[in-house]
Amino acid sequence: MSHQVAVLVLEGAKPLDVGIPAQVFSNRPSMPYEVRVCGAAPGLVTGGDGLSYHVAEGLEVLEAADTVFVPGYRDPARSEPPQAVVEALVAAHRRGARLAAISTGAFTLAATGLLDGKRATTHWHYTKELAHKHPLIQVDENVLFVDAGDVLTSAGAASGIDLCLHLVRRDHGVGLSNHVARRLVAAPYRSGGQAQYVPRSVPEPLGDLFAGTREWALAHLSERLTLEGLAENARVSPRTFSRRFVQDTGYTPMQWVLRARVDLARELLERSDLGVESIADRVGLGTGANLRLHFQRILGTSPTEYRHTFSA
Repeated sequence: MSHQVAVLVLEGAKPLDVGIPAQVFSNRPSMPYEVRVCGAAPGLVTGGDGLSYHVAEGLEVLEAADTVFVPGYRDPARSEPPQAVVEALVAAHRRGARLAAISTGAFTLAATGLLDGKRATTHWHYTKELAHKHPLIQVDENVLFVDAGDVLTSAGAASGIDLCLHLVRRDHGVGLSNHVARRLVAAPYRSGGQAQYVPRSVPEPLGDLFAGTREWALAHLSERLTLEGLAENARVSPRTFSRRFVQDTGYTPMQWVLRARVDLARELLERSDLGVESIADRVGLGTGANLRLHFQRILGTSPTEYRHTFSA
């Protein structure tokens, strides 16, 4: 029998997140899968981005599913999944089904308690909210997806493709996974450990206590920056600056400076032909070896591979 895939559409579901598993595991002769789309109940489901869905089936689909996908949806931190959905997911998992979330669908899996004590991820914009709301989860903000065996999570929509291809590869090997990737015109393999590529963090123009100092630091990344120098610019003591900076950004001042330097290096790799050594000097990291070290630690890739992927 075909492997049964259920796509659970919840209120506010994002269209691309819904379509990815339905498309990857599509019902066709070359695929040993059967996809069924369901909701908390049959009928109309209001989606995100101005779209709605009419699902013909309800949670009973999960009773026969081998894999259940929960696509991402709007406002995950301010909403709770229906209790019936949580119970149906727990029952499916107990029966042996594997559960997979795309993007903010991780919040629904988190509500089941099945992610407690495990690594998980979600879209980079919501990682801190997921960690705050569910402190027992080991939230990893720097990966494309996490395979915890029978519970899987992925970052934004595009990484949902990576997760789906990973499952096809896990189920049936590289051959079928590459076949699906060619059909989708997608990269056949991106490691789940590869970092999410997030935009640069720039100081907010209003409502940020140290916006001016952060802006000053961004303009002086090639120079030697210290905690004392940053605090002097902000006109507070180093101790006060460090404490309030962590509260404001989630990073220590020097962690933020390092990430800002890596961000600037990313921009130079994308938009210039400068060599790695020259870029390292321009962003204040000194040597190419130092740039490579921090690039790998923060982004999970090398400057050369990043340039190959993202340069114009």
